[in-house]
Amino acid sequence: MPQYDPYNYTYPSQRTVVYAKNGMACTSVPLGAQVGLEVLKSGGNAMDAAVAMAAGMPLFEPTGNGLGSDAFALVWVEREKKLYGLNASGVAPAALSAQMVRSLGVTQMPKEGWVPTMVPGAPAGWTELNRRFGSRSLSELFAPAIGCARQGVPVPVNVARQWSKDSQRLKRAMEQNPAPHAYWWKSFMKEDGTPYGAGDLFRWEEYAATLEELAATNCESYYCGPLMEKIVAFSRETGGYFTEDDFRNYRPEWVEPITTDYRGYTVCEIPPNGHGITVLMALNLLRGLELAPTRESADTYHKIVESIKLAFADAKTYVADPRYMRTKVADMLSEGYAAHRRALIANRALTPEAGDPSCGGTIYLCTADREGNMVSWIQSNYTTFGAGVAVPGTGISFQNRGANFSLDPESDNCLAGGKKSYHTIIPGFLMKDGEAVGPFGVMGAFMQPQGHVQVLVNTIDYHMNPQEALDAPRVQWIGDKHIQLEREVSPDIAAQLSAMGHEVEVISDRINMGRGQIIWRTENGLLAGGTEPRCDGAIAAW
Repeated sequence: MPQYDPYNYTYPSQRTVVYAKNGMACTSVPLGAQVGLEVLKSGGNAMDAAVAMAAGMPLFEPTGNGLGSDAFALVWVEREKKLYGLNASGVAPAALSAQMVRSLGVTQMPKEGWVPTMVPGAPAGWTELNRRFGSRSLSELFAPAIGCARQGVPVPVNVARQWSKDSQRLKRAMEQNPAPHAYWWKSFMKEDGTPYGAGDLFRWEEYAATLEELAATNCESYYCGPLMEKIVAFSRETGGYFTEDDFRNYRPEWVEPITTDYRGYTVCEIPPNGHGITVLMALNLLRGLELAPTRESADTYHKIVESIKLAFADAKTYVADPRYMRTKVADMLSEGYAAHRRALIANRALTPEAGDPSCGGTIYLCTADREGNMVSWIQSNYTTFGAGVAVPGTGISFQNRGANFSLDPESDNCLAGGKKSYHTIIPGFLMKDGEAVGPFGVMGAFMQPQGHVQVLVNTIDYHMNPQEALDAPRVQWIGDKHIQLEREVSPDIAAQLSAMGHEVEVISDRINMGRGQIIWRTENGLLAGGTEPRCDGAIAAW
């Protein structure tokens, strides 16, 4: 057999935009996209395909999501010409509080163990999307993932990279506190204690059995049945905070998407507690600025970064569970406030501070069907494998979304029982003149809104096709005046940005620069897709 290194790629390659007539499914691993395509070709709609893909992704990409994840979705229903928002993010256990966490001797939320885990919303989100818009049973939709789990799936290259890296974090956590982490290690490491590598076969019988139970009960077992009882019992045994009522009382919510106009297009995001509003606020600043004629210019990078900085400063200050937000979304998105913040952008890098608006480890997938329906879906653990807590015998591993709570009692986002945390996962959707253009998303923690802004600028200002919009080199603001540039950015541009006061770091590892997917509807009714070159992205087209 030929000998080769699956991690080494000497020569640059170029992907091209993919077209389809009847349906399209895009996500970060090929098997996920193929599952969606199978559903579409068998007569399922875009919502069915999204649910089937979402149920398979914890198996195909466990480094980004799991049965203990949260989820958000934007759902375009063609017959109604309407976009729906679904918030399937969970809440903190009722028994948990900021005061309790501070009593443990910590000053900020940890990322491992039971403290940052929240009631997972993803399984309830699958059920709710299926109940309202699906045309197939959960048993049919979960069948591909169940079969793959029992037969085993090959681990993709970039998933393996993340698997190896995050296992070191969770090994340290297990050594410090074995009780909640030991079964995670048993579930996700090979028998010899090493992480799965590229091309290894990952079988997961527990996951298959749990999906069967979820399908048979419309996921009710997770929230008021045997699975819930196993979760709560394990939590009690190992120092967790969950009670039965935390699960029994949980419901996902249908929400009204928030929007802004950007150069004639309507950009749509999920409202807080997600930080999609960051995208809209940054675009509100950019639409009043004149960008350079070419995308690859220091002026364009500078204005994008400065707009993102200011939007982020506000979002991280004011975004929280909407029941606790004292600042109005309408004020944050007002043109008057945008003009006030835009005036701060000059030709030098600034250190951002929040204004006063009242003064005046994730996966992403998208689907489209022949009827015109479309889904933008995002599902996440937060940091790769999340909290590193897995429930024995279930295939359930928990997110650590609670790590984004504040412990400051003055913050709207301060931890409290039954409260949703600030959320970094954001599905996007683009419209024009009341019609769907299509779903898009860029996963990757705090890179997500930055990726959304850059993809939209590439698409709308620089007229790039969906693949080119994803291929383009990216910048990421890290904090203060520190930015990261991909090595594909010209050294001249990096030097100019440095002269403007930015603290520039050129990076070679692109996996943390966002991993996105796009489906646009063309003027002649076809579908045009782009997929991320920074991961194992794939488009399945029909």
